[in-house]
Amino acid sequence: MSRYWETMNVNSINKLENLLEEKSSTQILGDFLNDQLRNWPLATGNYKGLEKVEEKEFQFDGYKIKVQFNPERIRSSAAKVDQKSIENRACFLCLDKLPKEQGGIAQGDDFVILVNPFPIIPQHFTIPKIDHVDQSFEENVSGMLSLAKNMQGYTLFYNGPKCGASAPDHMHFQAGNKYFMPVETEYAVLKNLQSELLSDSNQFEMRAFPNYLRKMISIESENEKEMMKAVSVFYQTFSAMQPEEKEPMLNAICFFSDGKYSMHLFPRKLHRPSQYFAEGDQQLLISPASVDFGGVFITPRREDFEKITSEDIVDIFKQVSVDDEFFGTLCEKLRAKLGISL
Repeated sequence: MSRYWETMNVNSINKLENLLEEKSSTQILGDFLNDQLRNWPLATGNYKGLEKVEEKEFQFDGYKIKVQFNPERIRSSAAKVDQKSIENRACFLCLDKLPKEQGGIAQGDDFVILVNPFPIIPQHFTIPKIDHVDQSFEENVSGMLSLAKNMQGYTLFYNGPKCGASAPDHMHFQAGNKYFMPVETEYAVLKNLQSELLSDSNQFEMRAFPNYLRKMISIESENEKEMMKAVSVFYQTFSAMQPEEKEPMLNAICFFSDGKYSMHLFPRKLHRPSQYFAEGDQQLLISPASVDFGGVFITPRREDFEKITSEDIVDIFKQVSVDDEFFGTLCEKLRAKLGISL
């Protein structure tokens, strides 16, 4: 089904859009994963390890946060992403650096779908860009939407260079089984209970969630171009409010279902909370990324899994998310640009 990398030429492997002519994306990617698990011992062992992953959950006002104990994720949670560390290691997403066992499925001419060998989701994929370029959201939104449409049954997510990406030097998305993250099911209920409408366009809908533990902006549209337009308005507005950052600090979750694109955006102000840097019993080795913002906290150490409390979760989100005043100003600016007056 897949072809192992022999050259850096994306044309040397199957393209997802061609395979979709015969099978659904879930069949194609399920077969691809099984093929990799038969031939790649590292991935086989780690996916087998998912059977031993432990979970618990905390209930809040109309929503929940799951906590997962997954020791294999220590590589990601504790990844050194400072410039010096990045310069001193080989890029593990460049095609010529991939393990010989690793196969891929091309998506268009720019991306390739790879099995993530350190999963947190039953079917977990990493989707790097062919070229070695920095993690960058706005110029790759079109690629994300195209992937979401071709990978129906899966949810795409993006971690900003200071927001959980363990390879900020190589542009990539990730994907996993749909409905793994609570936000995907909670949104339909919460948007009618605690969201604020920011747009009155009949082409897309943008809503703000100021009281969801973390701050969230959600966009829905049936039209790809309108979706890109709405995302661009958000990005440019947020970017202007964080002028000190090369890219505004954000995480994004995206999927395509029932003829509609949906994207949840999480504006941030901090990479890691104080608990990450604490010592002794005060430390919680948690580095929030998209999956955490989607409602699944990943703890790579058992002691963190056992001692984390609902108060810790509230505090961590408060530290890394933009504050109420910042979010309120952001929403006011978005309303002004999108046509809704207060």
